[in-house]
Order: sequence, then structure tokens, then C-alpha cells
Amino acid sequence: MLIGVPREIKTQEFRVGMTPSAAREAVAHGHHVLIETQAGAGIGASDNDYRNAGAEVANSADEVFAKAELMVKVKEPQAVERRMLRENQVLFTYLHLAPDPEQTRDLMNSGAICIAYETVTAVGGRLPLLAPMSEVAGRMSIQCGAHCLEKSTGGMGALLGGIPGVAPARVVILGAGTVGTHAAQMAVGTGAQVVVIDKSLEALRHIDAAFNGRVMTVFSNRDNIEREVSRADLVVSGVLIPGGAAPKLISRATLSKMKPGAVIVDVAIDQGGSVETSRPTTHADPTYVVDRVVHYMVTNMPGAVPRTSTYGLNNATLPFTLAIADKGWRKALRDDPHLMNGLNVAAGRITCEAVAGALELDYVPPHTVIRL
Repeated sequence: MLIGVPREIKTQEFRVGMTPSAAREAVAHGHHVLIETQAGAGIGASDNDYRNAGAEVANSADEVFAKAELMVKVKEPQAVERRMLRENQVLFTYLHLAPDPEQTRDLMNSGAICIAYETVTAVGGRLPLLAPMSEVAGRMSIQCGAHCLEKSTGGMGALLGGIPGVAPARVVILGAGTVGTHAAQMAVGTGAQVVVIDKSLEALRHIDAAFNGRVMTVFSNRDNIEREVSRADLVVSGVLIPGGAAPKLISRATLSKMKPGAVIVDVAIDQGGSVETSRPTTHADPTYVVDRVVHYMVTNMPGAVPRTSTYGLNNATLPFTLAIADKGWRKALRDDPHLMNGLNVAAGRITCEAVAGALELDYVPPHTVIRL
């Protein structure tokens, strides 16, 4: 199979769909890899690195899209890329369709087979292709939040860990999943006061045990969220409904009760955000202020550390990429129900129930499309 890897064109997105090592593995499986020139520059991988791995380098994205049977990317295809997709071409990437009706419509019209990293599952309901980027985003959320708390960026001018005689900042984390756990790890390391809120008692028990009581755990309900958010210096939201729109946990009324110069980092912004005032931003212009609260809403946070992010992502995606290439998408999905859960759009139809529900579109079970 001919696997295409275009250069990412989302604003300040420096990751790449396949590393040279991943390309070498695909070539060893008997496949051809066509990568756009300079696609790996953001991770320090040259065109020659890919050639040495056995890949061919294309001069343009047009060539990659025109020739490839399987497109492997990182971020959702931008409008110009969506126009290059064709019927029965397989797209394997992050999509985050629930808050994006325009992208969804374009993918349906393209006739492409669109498999989303974020809805591929594993035993126990885990999301193995979302996990590495959630780990990165969770850790980055504290790093970015600490910077936004600085006065020069609009924050209140607080140091997360404080100093002797001056209390540390209070960090409130919504969600005790992968993002929340890694955010808590980083926040604890700074010396901040840390509160984690979740509706799963099992997840809260895990946090309590993992941090040996160093993190305060709070059950998620409206009263607790409003109280803790209003007391916070930094709020990190990592809530997730796989494939669906993020729940709005922080209302405009709650926002107005927050401290002047407090910061919200909404890692859930890819799925529409969990704050009533959330709207997507980019690394080029990452923040805005509402009710004197700094909002950090970058939709591709891990893109700021592309080397770590790309290698972490490829570690998780490569086995699935090879399965699709080795078997073809139909057999690969039939053989692996977890990969089948990643199918979001096929033959012009929505095959992910959460996406269909969020966008109020008709849902078609993926196994019915596979038989077409």
C-alpha cells in the first residue's frame, strides 16, 4: 500500500504523521511511504533521514494526496486538504469532529474513509492513541498555566509554588483521567496546592493513592465545581467524552466569581471546550481574557513540543497504521473491534455514535459500512 504523509499546515503545528523509524517499519512490511518535503523538519528529521529509511520524498502536498491510498497525519485536515481527499482514500489522524460541523460535512462529501485516533479504543475503555497526547497536554497545562499567571501575560502575578512565607498557588484540575493525572504530577512538583475533581470515586481513589494524600480529591457536582473553581488561581480542565462534545462544567456565572488574573487552561478545547466562554486559539495567539480571567485555549497544545509528541504518538499509532496497510481498512477493522471504534466517517456516513449525537446527524453502525 502507498502511505502518504503530508506536512502539517495547521497554525504552528510542527508534528508529523510518521517518523523516519516508523517509515522504515512500513517499508519493511512491503509498503511504499511518500512524505512531503520538509514534513519532518519540526522534529529535526530531514528529507534525507526519510530517504535513508526507504521513503520517497514528494515536492508537494498535492502529489502526496493524489497518490496515497492511506493518508497518515496528526491534526484534522484543513479545508484545503479536505478538498484533496478522494473517495475510498483512507485518512488516519486526529479528527475531533463533535464541535466541527464544517469539517464533518466536507469529510462526508469526500467519500473518504476517516479513522480518528481519538476514538480508537482498548480493553477497559482506554483510548490508546489519545493517551500519549493527553500525557503531553496534561504536563504542558501546568507549564502553560504557570506562564499565564505571570503579570506580563495578564495573570495575577503568582508563582505556583510560592516561597517560604508566601502561600503557593491553588491549582484545580477537572477530571482525573490521563490529562488530570499528569497535570497533578506536574503541579505537585511545583509545590502548588492541588485539587482534583472527578465524578468517579475509583479515579479519585487512584489519585489519592498515587500522590499519597498530597492531592486533595473532591467529588464532582455543581456545588463543588463552583466552590473550587472560584477559589482557584489556575484551573485545568481535562474532561472527556470519547468522540463527543465536552460538557460545559464552568458557566459564565461561575467564571465571574473567579479571582482577577486567574487562569483557565482548557485541554478539552479540541472537543469544544468545557467552559461556557471557551473558543479555540492557536500557539500564535494563545490567550484571551473574559471577566478578568485569562483563557488558554490552544487546540493543539502538544504541537509546541513536536519532537516529544511525535515520537510518543508514533509509538502508539504505528501498529494500527501497519494493520490498515497490511490488511486493507475493511479487514483491519473487522479483525480489531477497537480499531473499528475509530471509524468516524465512511462512504459519506457518520459511523461514530458520539459524533452523530453531538452534531444531530444520522448514525450508521460501522460494521454496516464495512460490508458495502
